Amino acid sequence: MTPGDKSGDASDVEIENAEKVEVVEEEQVDLGRQGARFDRHSPFYIGFFGGLGFVLAMWLFHQAERIGGVLILIVVSLFLAAGLNPSVEWFQRRGMRRSLAVTCVIVLFLLGVALFLLAIVPVITDQVAQITDNAPGWLDQLQKNKMVQDLDDRFDVIDKVREYVTDGNFTSSIFGGVLGISLRVLGALANAFVILVLTLYFLSSLDSTKNAIYRLAPASRRDRVSKLGDRVVASVGGYVSGAVVVAACAGITSLIFLFSVGLGQYAVALAFVVLLLDVIPMIGATIGAVIVSAIGFATDYRIGLACVIFYVIYQQVENYVIYPRVMSRSVDIPGAATVIAALVGAGLLGVVGALLAIPTAAALLMITREVFIRRQDGR
Repeated sequence: MTPGDKSGDASDVEIENAEKVEVVEEEQVDLGRQGARFDRHSPFYIGFFGGLGFVLAMWLFHQAERIGGVLILIVVSLFLAAGLNPSVEWFQRRGMRRSLAVTCVIVLFLLGVALFLLAIVPVITDQVAQITDNAPGWLDQLQKNKMVQDLDDRFDVIDKVREYVTDGNFTSSIFGGVLGISLRVLGALANAFVILVLTLYFLSSLDSTKNAIYRLAPASRRDRVSKLGDRVVASVGGYVSGAVVVAACAGITSLIFLFSVGLGQYAVALAFVVLLLDVIPMIGATIGAVIVSAIGFATDYRIGLACVIFYVIYQQVENYVIYPRVMSRSVDIPGAATVIAALVGAGLLGVVGALLAIPTAAALLMITREVFIRRQDGR
C-alpha cells in the first residue's frame, strides 16, 4: 500500500463522517419543534398532585398520631420551662448572666424535688396507708346508714359485691389489675423523668430556641414576630407560675384547716391531693373538696360538715380574690373563654389538655387582638 492510498482512505473516512452528520441534522430537523410546557391548570395535573398531597398529609397525620404521647411530653416540658423562666429572669435582673441564672434555678428546682421526695413522700405514704386501712371500717359505717340500707334492699348491692368477691375469676382480675397498676406507675415515673430532663434542657436553651423560631419569619416582620413571641412566652410563664401559687395557697390553707378540725393524721396527704387537683381548671378544686369532705364525713359527720362549709367559703375567696390578683398580670382572658377553652382542652387531651388550654387560649386571643383586629381597624 502506497502513501497515496493512505491519504485516499482518510479522505473517504472524512466524506462518510460528513454524510453521517448531515443525516443526523436532517433527522433532528424532522423531529419538529419542542411543544409547550405541561399545563399546570389541567384537571389531570391538579388531580394527580392534589392526590399525592392528600396521601402525604394522611401519612404525616398517622405518624403524628403514633408519636402523640411524645409530642404531649414535649409540649408539657415547654410549658414548664416557660413557667420556670420568670425565676431565671428574676435572677437576671439581679445582675446574673443567663447561664448562671439557669444553673441556680435548676439547682433550686432539683433541691426542692429531692426535699419533697425525702420529707413529704414518706408522710404521704403512711397517711395513704392509714386511709386504706380505715376504708373498710368507713364502708361498714356506711352500710349502717338508712339510705344505704334502702339501696341495698332495692338493688341487692351488697350481695352482688359479695358474689363478685367469692367468684373464682376475682383473683385473676385482682392480679391483672395489680399488674396493670404497676405498669402504669412505672410508665408515669418514666414520663415524669422525661419531662424533667426536657424541661431543664428547654429552660437552658430557651433563648436560642426562640431566636431560631423567630428567624423563620421574613426579615421585614421578624421584629414584630419576636415581640409577639416574647409576650406569648411571658404570658404562658406567668400563667404556670400563677397556677402553682394558687394551688400552693389551697394546699397550705387545707393543711392548716385539717390539723385544726381533727384530721391531723391525714392532713398532709389530703392537703397534697388538694394542691395537685387545684391546678386543674374548673373542676380540680371541687374534686379535692369532695374527697376531703367524704373522708371527713366517714370520720365524723361534724368534721364532714365543717369541711363542706370551709371549702365552699374558700373556693369563693379563691375565685374572686386570690385567682384574679395572681393572674391579672399574666393571663387576660374572659371568663366564658376560660370555660370553653378548658372544656375543649379536656375533651381533646384530658387533664393535660385542660391544663394547657387556658394559656393557649390567652396566647391566641392576644395574637388575634394584636394582628387581626389591628389590621381590621386600619382598613
